[in-house]
Amino acid sequence: MPHKFYPSLSSRLWRQLKIIEGSISMSNKMTGLVKWFDAGKGFGFITPADGSKDVFVHFSAIQSNDFKTLDEGQNVEFSIENGAKGPAAVNVIAL
Repeated sequence: MPHKFYPSLSSRLWRQLKIIEGSISMSNKMTGLVKWFDAGKGFGFITPADGSKDVFVHFSAIQSNDFKTLDEGQNVEFSIENGAKGPAAVNVIAL
C-alpha cells in the first residue's frame, strides 16, 4: 500500500526508510544516569539527562575491558538504537 504523502513508495520501502532515518537520528551520543543495573541478570535502565524516557541497557552494550556492569547513579555516555524489542542503549561508556 502506498504512503499517503509519498504514493510512489510502497509500504515496505517506506518502513525501511523510517528505520534508516531512525538509526541516523538516534545515533547521537547522549549522557545520563544509571537508574538501576542488575549484574546477575545483565541488564538495567539508564535515565537520559535530557529528560526523555528511560532506556534499556544490556551488559553487552557496555564498553569496558573489566567486568561489564554499571552502578546505580553512575554517569554514562551512550547512543540509542532501535532493537527488536524497542530502543536500547549501545556503546555505553562510564564517565
